[in-house]
Amino acid sequence: MKKYYSITGGALLSSTILLAGCGSESNPTSATEEGEDSIQIVATIAQIADPLEIIGGEHVSVKALMGPGVDPHLYEATQSDIGTLQEADLIFYSGLHLEANMMDVFSNTSVPSTAIAEAIPEEDLLEDEEDEGAIDPHVWFDPELWTTALDAAVEELKAYAPEHADEFEENKQTYFAELEALHQESKETLATIPAEQRVLVTAHDAFQYFGRANDLEVVALQGLSTESEIGLSDVQSTIDTIIEKEVPAVFIETSINDSSIRSVIDGAAQAGVDVELGGELYSDAMGEAGTETGTYIGMYQHNVTTIVEALSAE
Repeated sequence: MKKYYSITGGALLSSTILLAGCGSESNPTSATEEGEDSIQIVATIAQIADPLEIIGGEHVSVKALMGPGVDPHLYEATQSDIGTLQEADLIFYSGLHLEANMMDVFSNTSVPSTAIAEAIPEEDLLEDEEDEGAIDPHVWFDPELWTTALDAAVEELKAYAPEHADEFEENKQTYFAELEALHQESKETLATIPAEQRVLVTAHDAFQYFGRANDLEVVALQGLSTESEIGLSDVQSTIDTIIEKEVPAVFIETSINDSSIRSVIDGAAQAGVDVELGGELYSDAMGEAGTETGTYIGMYQHNVTTIVEALSAE
């Protein structure tokens, strides 16, 4: 059983879903055969893999290509990855240019692949203020938007295995209820941060959806993609913002080198301003499998708790 705990009280959320996911050495050509093996699903990121493992239950075996600490913006498929993708029944990736270096791989495989985040209505997506036309791909930081993306994946799963469609739908509705509870609890918890301290400073621009959903101003050293360069002007601009807004803490990310944020802390100190390292956030990657932060809900809760504790400090 996977168990999820509320942010505010540590109480177990009402529903848990039995997980399965036994691997299979052979891949069925159809999921409708009697005594079928598990449906082999490959997802690029764990933010997709974890929910689909829950929703698919005993009928799926899900593999995430990118593990803890892996940056999807820079990731390039290995020969082993290509073999794994070719052996899959279904492939799910986020899209919106997140896995930019893998698009040729997806287009050259005969396995059905779906960019689930591209199911989100265009009007709900955020654009890069510095790069006209570039869409922010970090949509999983708004649980309401992420349910739309996950729903697209579930529809593909139901179409592949219609005999299990009712079970997939039931599991989806149960899991989506947990995401709604996560969203509401997070908003309430983050609302406790004093108004003058509601500024989230991170290494790269992965938290704009999170900020919009939770009424936080987000300041990032680096752009939407970690391929963008960080210049001295970016560091100085961030230091100026910290001084102006009296930001008490800044944050590093598990998939990003922490040197740029430490440069900001050092630069602020040279200007006579003491800013703390607020902790480590999960942005483009989740935690280790089998840990709380190795789940989408647990990762999100960790970020909320870390941010609240650091920005509420007096």
